Amino acid sequence: MSGFRLRDITPRGLYARLAALVAGPVIAIFAFTTVYYYQEHVKDVNNKLSQSIAREIGMVVDFCEQTARDSAIDAYLTQQLGLTFDCVYPGKMAWPEQARAKFAYRHVLRKQLDNFTGAAVEVRDMVRGDMLDFRIRSQNDEVIRILIDRKRVLAANTHFTIVWVLLGTLIMLATAFGFLRNQVRSILRLTEAAKAFGRGREVDNFRPSGATEIRDAARAILDMRARLTAFADQRTAMLAGVSHDLRTPLTRLKLQLAMLEQTDEIAGARADLDDMANMLDEYLAFASGADSEQPDRVRLDHIASTTIDRIDGARLVDPVAVTVMARPAALARTLANLINNGVTYGDSCEVRLIKGPRMAEILIDDNGPGLPEDKYEDAFRPFHRLDDARTQNISGTGLGLTLARDFAHAHGGDIRLQDSDMGGLRVRLRLPY
Repeated sequence: MSGFRLRDITPRGLYARLAALVAGPVIAIFAFTTVYYYQEHVKDVNNKLSQSIAREIGMVVDFCEQTARDSAIDAYLTQQLGLTFDCVYPGKMAWPEQARAKFAYRHVLRKQLDNFTGAAVEVRDMVRGDMLDFRIRSQNDEVIRILIDRKRVLAANTHFTIVWVLLGTLIMLATAFGFLRNQVRSILRLTEAAKAFGRGREVDNFRPSGATEIRDAARAILDMRARLTAFADQRTAMLAGVSHDLRTPLTRLKLQLAMLEQTDEIAGARADLDDMANMLDEYLAFASGADSEQPDRVRLDHIASTTIDRIDGARLVDPVAVTVMARPAALARTLANLINNGVTYGDSCEVRLIKGPRMAEILIDDNGPGLPEDKYEDAFRPFHRLDDARTQNISGTGLGLTLARDFAHAHGGDIRLQDSDMGGLRVRLRLPY
């Protein structure tokens, strides 16, 4: 059982990881600050305010319960305490419709009222009047009414502070996400350009952008592509030149051998010259295709069907419509080489197309002698002769699979060898959509 790994629970994408790296601490700090603010500051402030109001209500209740009340003291309490009270309220316990029994921090106020007043106090929030209405039944069975400004009793609007902090946090996160998105976009464009360059395609209007490190990476990739392109062009030009120059002496040798007496030795020499000519033809076909042909969207099933129609012993099984980006002539030539190998080494060859989630696959199966698994990589080496069971009495240039792998890699795909269900060899060519 494998141990815990952080990457198993974290996002895989770069943008998602950066966003989590930025948003995680910010949200955690905001949550901690909010909880601390409410638990320590707001709670303490409301306790102090409720204690003060409870004491003032107790003073008013004591004054109203006196048998002889002085109007001067009445006015003094009203002025000094900043509240309005009526020792004998005619409305009794009848509350207006807008009076609200439940309001923010009501439990805090209730606790302090129970501690500082001996009588039972009922309180309502006068929503429209912005006042708290306190009513106490006195010892002489009268109702005392006290009106106090809500802001003096409870710090009920402190949540607006949290709202403003939250808005500031959201603005900061939005700014950070916008910045991260621009940086990640530059990386994604660089990734797409690198993929396109690896598949031999041009990217329109690509230029280095983003942070300095991303620009340096983009310039390095452009420089590397320029060097690889120059190297490939030089190799292709040299290959085409050498192949073209060798055709003339080969032709002269063929004419000279044709004028000699036809013996077994002469026949063998002519066969060797034919192999060399075929090799040069493949060189020239590869060089001309790589040099002049541009990738285009092609129907893989159409090219496979057209190629198979020209080859005896091969058939297309369960064709599937698949569109890929490839060099059409090079694709047809690669399929022809692979299918010709199948019908050459076996009696029959079957071709299947598979449309995967991201890759199109071409399966080419034959019923020949096949290859041992340890020889699969050797088959892609140029001019390499395989075991006698596979190549006995069969001539070839030894470049078919090599050029097929070059074609697959140049288009962002791959080619592999496997055991076939028909008993021979299976060639699996994979190309991206």
